[in-house]
Amino acid sequence: MLLVEIARLLLETAGALLGVALLLRAYMNWVGMPSRNPLAQFAIALTDWMVRPLRRLLPAAGRWDSASLVAAYLVAVLLMAFTFLLIGAGPSNWPWPALLLAALVQVLRWALYMVFFLTLMHVVLSWVNPYAPVAPAVAMLVRPFLAPFQRIVPTIGGIDLSPLLLIVLVNVLLLILSRL
Repeated sequence: MLLVEIARLLLETAGALLGVALLLRAYMNWVGMPSRNPLAQFAIALTDWMVRPLRRLLPAAGRWDSASLVAAYLVAVLLMAFTFLLIGAGPSNWPWPALLLAALVQVLRWALYMVFFLTLMHVVLSWVNPYAPVAPAVAMLVRPFLAPFQRIVPTIGGIDLSPLLLIVLVNVLLLILSRL
């Protein structure tokens, strides 16, 4: 049983890293981020092997990188399928509609984790090294999520509390998704 748990942990970690990188790539395309910054280069290098073949079948629709989004969903479906295999359920015993819905919930969880970690990176970089090469890219990615909070909550003593509110909201949404 311990080996199954270890295999499941490694599988979920690898799947989450790939899934978040795919969602990050799609989101960077949506906000119009140039591909020459280090964060974009990381996401492209990690996901190009999967997105490039899918892009031939699914061209981008305006700002939506449909190939990256579909790839993230496929990774989530494969992750759920391998999880069922690890617990001993064969494909004939899989509840396919539930598996496909669970994969969609997994993609939403990855998107929330992406927002959480981008916000955390933004806060740490603004304190430690605001002139880091990746800082403008992270700020550009977090800005759409922080803007509504910044309009509502003023800075207090020169400190912006909007990242804290965003992190709390993301954690509440993750709790709601975990109950599904």
